Amino acid sequence: MFDRLQAVEDRFERLNELLSDPEIINDSKKLREYSKEQSDIQETVQAYREYKSAKEQLAEAKAMLEEKLDAEMKEMVKEEISELNDQLEELEARLKILLIPKDPNDDKNVIIEIRGAAGGDEAALFAGDLYRMYSRYADAQGWKVDVIESHSTGVGGYKEIIFMVNGNGAYSKLKYENGAHRVQRVPETESGGRIHTSTATVACLPEAEEVDIELHDKDIRFDTYASSGAGGQSVNTTMSAVRLTHIPTGIVVTSQDERSQHKNKDKAMKVLRARVYDKFQQEARAEYDEVRKSAVGTGDRSERIRTYNFPQNRVTDHRIGLTIQKLDQILQGKLDEFIDALIMEDQSSRLENASNE
Repeated sequence: MFDRLQAVEDRFERLNELLSDPEIINDSKKLREYSKEQSDIQETVQAYREYKSAKEQLAEAKAMLEEKLDAEMKEMVKEEISELNDQLEELEARLKILLIPKDPNDDKNVIIEIRGAAGGDEAALFAGDLYRMYSRYADAQGWKVDVIESHSTGVGGYKEIIFMVNGNGAYSKLKYENGAHRVQRVPETESGGRIHTSTATVACLPEAEEVDIELHDKDIRFDTYASSGAGGQSVNTTMSAVRLTHIPTGIVVTSQDERSQHKNKDKAMKVLRARVYDKFQQEARAEYDEVRKSAVGTGDRSERIRTYNFPQNRVTDHRIGLTIQKLDQILQGKLDEFIDALIMEDQSSRLENASNE
């Protein structure tokens, strides 16, 4: 472990030299690449340097104990040794986590697709609840939400809504929302007071940049049509709505939320690139990871990951067995308890897998 940490620190120093090189400074591509690499390892290097400093202080304190000290001074040195041992233990645990290979998509924006599944109108209303929950969470993080495509059912429900969350690290936190979400509540139209169960699916895709995946014009069929709103009424008579079909994979994306055809096409391209990238990533993972599942679930979209129980004001995440009696607050976007717990579980699992390899 410490050989790896030393190699990371050596690389950090080398990057410092490279970023001061006039040749690199004048090469915007290399400058951006090296700056990102340095930024990615900076926290690890800082923690490693803290560890080495604490280790030196510990050696000095132990050496002092060998000298002739009065009782009070001896007690102070022993206390310092105890504190340094605790600090080293904490830093070592942190360094192990920092050495876990980072998900290359973590820093990216995220495209979220929510669809009402089993339960008809009630599922569509729940899809609307989830959209507002993520929007409020994003707002609290200082992120921006941009709707790409939506098919509303009126009164706050959605058959489908696709939106992008723009913000540093958005994917790293929201990727754990991938899966089927279940709601248990009494619908307003239910006169007998019976609890109904409905589901909505959430798909979280990292925004794919052009450097991640190249889409060729010849592989994309571009169609336009007139936008329509809820109930099928015409929103405008211009052919501003866009449909893109990626011929090799058969993936189809539509966008009609903007009045401008150009803006709709831009939004549709972002979703198409993300879906194609996600498909290729899944296929690549399936080659070597077909059976193995991580502790936070496979991310399979048919997998029930969470239940929202309205009568009991309770939300349960089934992947980690965590139940929180604050459903009302969670729907207001207070998702930190779940997301922090899922990140910790993920890190523990990957740390265990790394130590077994």
